[in-house]
Amino acid sequence: MKKMVITGGKELSGRIKINGAKNSIVALLPAAILSDDESTIYNIPDITDVEVLTKILILLNCQITKTSDYIKIDNKKIENIAIPEDLSNRLRASYYFMGSLLTKFKHVEIYYPGGCNFGARQIDYHLKAFEALGAKIRTENNKFIIEAEELIGTKINLDFPSVGATINVMLASVKAKGKTIINNAACEPEILNIATFLNSMGAKIKGAGTKTIEIIGVKKLSNGLVGVIPDRIEAGTYIIAGALVGKNLEICNIIPQHLTSLLTILDKLGVKYILDKDKIIVNKSVNLNPINLKTEVYPGFPTDLAQPISVLLSKANGISSITETIYNKRMGHVKYLNEMGANIKVEDNKEIIKGPIDFHGTLVEASDLRAGATLFLAALLAKEQTTIINVEFILRGYEKIVKKLSEVGANISVVEIK
Repeated sequence: MKKMVITGGKELSGRIKINGAKNSIVALLPAAILSDDESTIYNIPDITDVEVLTKILILLNCQITKTSDYIKIDNKKIENIAIPEDLSNRLRASYYFMGSLLTKFKHVEIYYPGGCNFGARQIDYHLKAFEALGAKIRTENNKFIIEAEELIGTKINLDFPSVGATINVMLASVKAKGKTIINNAACEPEILNIATFLNSMGAKIKGAGTKTIEIIGVKKLSNGLVGVIPDRIEAGTYIIAGALVGKNLEICNIIPQHLTSLLTILDKLGVKYILDKDKIIVNKSVNLNPINLKTEVYPGFPTDLAQPISVLLSKANGISSITETIYNKRMGHVKYLNEMGANIKVEDNKEIIKGPIDFHGTLVEASDLRAGATLFLAALLAKEQTTIINVEFILRGYEKIVKKLSEVGANISVVEIK
């Protein structure tokens, strides 16, 4: 067990480089096993989710070569081995092995995926799609067994534009017989990143990044090559940090169009920033305007930034609100922000935030990844010391966070709990 200790009230000035996207790499690694030979992925983020997924690949007898620049996955000796509960329940994205192993071996055994608890995040969309492609599914003691004699392309209409379901359908249908069409597909940039990787192997995927994706099944997938896109959520988190305590804080290696919804909100708030090609320079902003926002599927405001931006809204002059429309249980940060001085009330899936307030340091607990990010943002403002436990959640998604923040002036450390 580890804890994060932050003494706030420090200006952040300097340069933070954004790493590869967590939400891409957690799908790219399971997708890599679809190659009949080997695949190479560049710009790998150094996060614990990657460690867990790599352990699963090794379990499957993939040969792994990893450097600071790339990871290479050789599948020539891959075996279809049941993925045990102690690995599958450590992250939500373990479910991508359902689609890739189903395509590879027509048989999957994996326990229910884990990760952050945001309430009802059922994988029914995934399972329904697998069945539409010809798979049969049964469960035994919390373990899914999915198998198919043959996967046959079909039209799949998603009830909700789920990122996970969209990716899993692509993984399950790239070698299916005939054509698969996904209607109401998710449009997030990560979807295109995965499709680009699969196409580099020889898959035939069109329309990724739009509401309709077409996949023509192929018989063979060869070597794959891709670079992980920059992490728009990590970028957004550090941009918010700049708006809170920045002094010409530069966030680089970004794709601005991936951040449009956040920048629109920052404009409404009155945040000061300069956008230039692949970087943004942010300064501490005062006299912020209260706003109302709601989370939406891409290109709307991302649910993964709703928790972090609540810290910024706590500094606005008046009453703001955040309505969460994607998940029904994503308020784990509110209790602890209030203990740090915030004035936030929750009504159903809506935060009502009264500001401006001053944060003070105390002992708090990260209930999930983005709740943890929210707490370290508040801690950067608090003049006293803040201790965050369950910091493993934060390390799942923020590469070298201590190093990055320390280099721009933060007083931050992660230590083992004795």
